[in-house]
Order: sequence, then structure tokens, then C-alpha cells
Amino acid sequence: MPRQKRRGPIEHFSWGRFVVDGQEHSEDDGLIAGAGKDIRILGREVSEWQERQGHRLKRGMITGVFDHDVEVLVIGTGVEAQIKCPKRVRKAIRRRGIDRVILRPTPKAVKTYNKLFRKGKRVAMLAHGTC
Repeated sequence: MPRQKRRGPIEHFSWGRFVVDGQEHSEDDGLIAGAGKDIRILGREVSEWQERQGHRLKRGMITGVFDHDVEVLVIGTGVEAQIKCPKRVRKAIRRRGIDRVILRPTPKAVKTYNKLFRKGKRVAMLAHGTC
């Protein structure tokens, strides 16, 4: 039987839970695994996106992506797309050298990230794992 081609580093996403290269990142009833329910991913490297507070992004919440030669930043806005990213924040991201910013509800953001990763793009993602 032929080996199935990997779809990308993010193998699974569900409410508050990401699986990236076999490692779980989640938060449930205060129990945190890996980087938790809000993640930053660069290539295959995952870290906690701890700067996100509330449902409206500010420039200071966009962290850990500017010094990595990223060409596309995918922002996962939550399962129900509750996170808002004002135009001034998107402009600030572009001024800092990331040409393309894609906003998607997190389930679609995961698919977008994997697709861009497979295409060899220098992609990063900041993703909110719940609401």
C-alpha cells in the first residue's frame, strides 16, 4: 500500500486542541499540554501565543514572527471567528516586512497554513484555538 502524503505539520485541530507533528497543544479545564490553546507556528516550530488578550488584536499581540523571513502570516481568528484584526494592525504587519496577511476562522486557517507549507512558502501562523 502506498504511503499517504503528509498534509502538513498540523495534523489535527478541534476546539482548544492542535496536534502538530504528533505533539498535542491544548488547554482543557485549566490543564495545559504543549504550548496551550493559542499557538504560534513557524515551519514546524510551535510556541505559545501568550500575547493574545481579548478578541481585538493590537500591534503588540503580533509577536515572534518578524525576525524569521516570513512571507505569509496566517491568523486563526477562532473557531467562531471571534478575533478581530483591525486594518491598522494588518498595515503594521506589512510595514514590518510580512507582505501577505490572511485572516481565517481557525479550522480554515489550519488548512491554509498546511497548504502554504506544502507549497514551500515561508509561512507563520498565530491561532486562537477556541471561540
